[in-house]
Amino acid sequence: MNLSTVINFWQDYLKEYTYALAIVLGFYILSRIVSRYILGFLLHLTRKTKTEYDNKLVESFRKPVAWIIICLGLYLAALYLLANPEYKTFASQLFRSAVIVFISHGLYNMVSSTSGLITKIGSVYDLDKMFLALLSKTLRGIIIALSFTVLMNEWGYDITGFIAGLGIGGLAFALAAQDTAANLFGGFVILVEKPFTIGDWIVASDVEGTVEDITFRSTKIRTFAQALVTVPNSVLAKEPITNWTRMGRRRIDFTLGISYSTPKAALERCLEKMRHMLENHPEIHPGTIFVNFEQFGKSSLDIFVYCFTNTTVWSQWLAAREDVLFKIMDILEGEGVRVAFPSRSVYIEDNKALDNKSTTQQIDTAGE
Repeated sequence: MNLSTVINFWQDYLKEYTYALAIVLGFYILSRIVSRYILGFLLHLTRKTKTEYDNKLVESFRKPVAWIIICLGLYLAALYLLANPEYKTFASQLFRSAVIVFISHGLYNMVSSTSGLITKIGSVYDLDKMFLALLSKTLRGIIIALSFTVLMNEWGYDITGFIAGLGIGGLAFALAAQDTAANLFGGFVILVEKPFTIGDWIVASDVEGTVEDITFRSTKIRTFAQALVTVPNSVLAKEPITNWTRMGRRRIDFTLGISYSTPKAALERCLEKMRHMLENHPEIHPGTIFVNFEQFGKSSLDIFVYCFTNTTVWSQWLAAREDVLFKIMDILEGEGVRVAFPSRSVYIEDNKALDNKSTTQQIDTAGE
């Protein structure tokens, strides 16, 4: 077999296939160049910018763009080889479907929970990580549904009835799972409004304790008795929630009763020294301090004490209050003032008096 025979055989049978293969190889090489050098260079530039989502955008579409270029080469090669118009139409549908799939893949990567776009949204609106994960899954579901719809339309399928059936089925499912839907909506509200987060000390729905976990259906609270209480999110979304962890300051509030035998001057000196002590105490916030003679009690002269500690940590608050009480005791001892005991006066009437006049004997009992 001579060279001319080989050339004639190639021209008669292999020429078109060789050109088609050359087109495919050329676009494959082009895809590698675009992916490795052009998009790689853009990725290098975006990493130097202050924003985080632009480099994630390039990274998300890096592989899909390369595959679209390869599919374009296959499509052009198929158009070159195929003479039948029906086959060309089929090849065009395949190419458009591939483009839809790869674009959807890039969008799917772009809205991942760790992508720069989702992270940027979370930082701007101060959103919880669990809510960002829910947002990412929702966006991915929407992308898949839209891609499926576009693909079905591309191939000539009417999915109107299918969508209507999904709507009716979804309504029936929602009616059958109202409690679950309410809990999911409650979890969405909690994650968006963030009345509390994991580790916070809260009081809600007759439960007090530390939040251990927040899911889309329920919230787990560890009580101070070490019991784990699971509260549905639908209940928490409707109940008032007290978040003690987010207190700016913590209150000290009590009434001190001193003996009725205390002189007025001594009482005034005690009040003044207690105010001075609280105003200069390192653990007491100076903004709100009240020390006042409140009332004449049943068995004591009542002094009202009201102030706030700088700390909100319970153990530190207990230590600060204890120190305040000891200093108040020192002030009272220094002025010779006694703390009053609860007492009751009992009157006994003597009806045997000869002059028919009542005489009264008063007995004071203390400590009852």
